[in-house]
Amino acid sequence: MKPTNKCQKTIVIKVGTSSICDETSHFPLLSNLSGLVETVLKLKSLHHRVVVVTSAAVGTGLRRLNIAEKPAGLAARQAVAAVGQGRLMALYDDLFGQFNQPVAQILLTKNDLSDRSQYLNAVSCLEELLSMDVVPIVNENDTISTQGIRFGDNDTLAAVTAGMIKADYLFLMTDVDCLYTDNPRTNPDAQPVLLCDDVASLKDKVSVASGGSALGTGGMTTKLIAADLATAAGVATIITHGSKPTNIIKVIDDDISDKPLHTKFAAKNNPMLDRKWWILHGLHTAGTIYIDTGAAKAVVTQGLRSSLFAAGIVDVQGTFNAHQAVQICLRQPTTGDVVIGKGLANYSSSEISRIKRCNSSEISAILGYVNADCVVHRDNLVRVVQEQQL
Repeated sequence: MKPTNKCQKTIVIKVGTSSICDETSHFPLLSNLSGLVETVLKLKSLHHRVVVVTSAAVGTGLRRLNIAEKPAGLAARQAVAAVGQGRLMALYDDLFGQFNQPVAQILLTKNDLSDRSQYLNAVSCLEELLSMDVVPIVNENDTISTQGIRFGDNDTLAAVTAGMIKADYLFLMTDVDCLYTDNPRTNPDAQPVLLCDDVASLKDKVSVASGGSALGTGGMTTKLIAADLATAAGVATIITHGSKPTNIIKVIDDDISDKPLHTKFAAKNNPMLDRKWWILHGLHTAGTIYIDTGAAKAVVTQGLRSSLFAAGIVDVQGTFNAHQAVQICLRQPTTGDVVIGKGLANYSSSEISRIKRCNSSEISAILGYVNADCVVHRDNLVRVVQEQQL
C-alpha cells in the first residue's frame, strides 16, 4: 500500500553501472555514490520512502579480480558477479553506515516472481523493510540467473520493483540529462524530450540506437521499456543524470518551478490491477498462442467481458504446462505478428494443440476431461493493444 501521508512519496532510484564504476579502470565512482547516499538520506529526512536498484556487481567483481573485460561465458560472468556483489554491498553499507542508516540486500530473478505466493512474499518483505526505516538495495541475482529467467537489465528490474511497491516515482539515473530525439554526442541538433504521456508514440520520434556501456546491459531502449512498464502500474518515471542525484529532490518538489533538465513519463491514470500487472510483467512467458482475427477482436473490443476460447486458436508454439503464462498473438504474414496480450493458460501446449479450432462442448470428447470451458479466462488475460491497432 502507498503511504497515507499525502506528502510522503515512495521513490525507486535505479543506478546504472556507468554511474557506479569507471568503464575502464572499474574503480568505484565514489563522488557519485556519496551523492546518491546523501540524496537518499535527504529524501528520508523529508519522510519519503526510498528503494535503490543497483547495477555494477560484474564491474565491481572485475576490479576485485583484476580482470580487464567482462567475460563472454555465462559461468564466468556469474562467478565475477558473485565476487562483485559482496564488495558492492559492502560499499553501500560503508557509505550508508557513516550516517547509521541500515540497508538490506534484495536479490531477485524473474523466476522468483513467477509464483504468486513468492511475488507477494517479495512485496511484503520490501514493505516491511521500508516500515523498519531500512533502505532496500535491490539487484538481479546474476549468480543463478539464466537467459530465460533474467529480467535482462536492471531498468526492467527497477520498473518491476516500482510496480510491486506501488511507487510514486521511478528515477532511472543514466549518463545523460534526459531523453533526446537523437544522440546528443553525435548530433548537435538533437532536442530534449521533457514530457511524454505515451511511450509508444515516441518510437517514431526519437533515436535510441545507442546501447549501454561496455560494463552495462542497457541503453536508452531499455529505459523506454522500463518507463512503459512502470507507467502502466501508475508510477511516474524520470530519466535524469546519474552524476547529479540531488536533482531528484528538485524534480519531486512541487514548489520548485525551475526544475533541472530531465524527461518525465507521466503515470497512467488507469493503472493495471495488481494481479494483471503481475501476469504481464512478473511472469516468464512460457509459450505463444496464435489466434484468428475474430478472437483477437473479441479479446480487444470486449475487454473484461471476453475470455479466449479454443475455437479462436489457430496454432501454439513452445512447450508449457497448464497455469503457465503465454503470449497471445494475431499472426500477420505480411506485416508481422501482433501481440494481443498475455494470460494464464488453463491447458498445456499439447492439450491446446489437440483442442484448437474446436468448440468448448467438444473438449471433453477430445481430451476425456474438461479443465475449463476456455483456454484463458478473462480474469487471467491482459490485453496490450487497442482496437485501432488491429
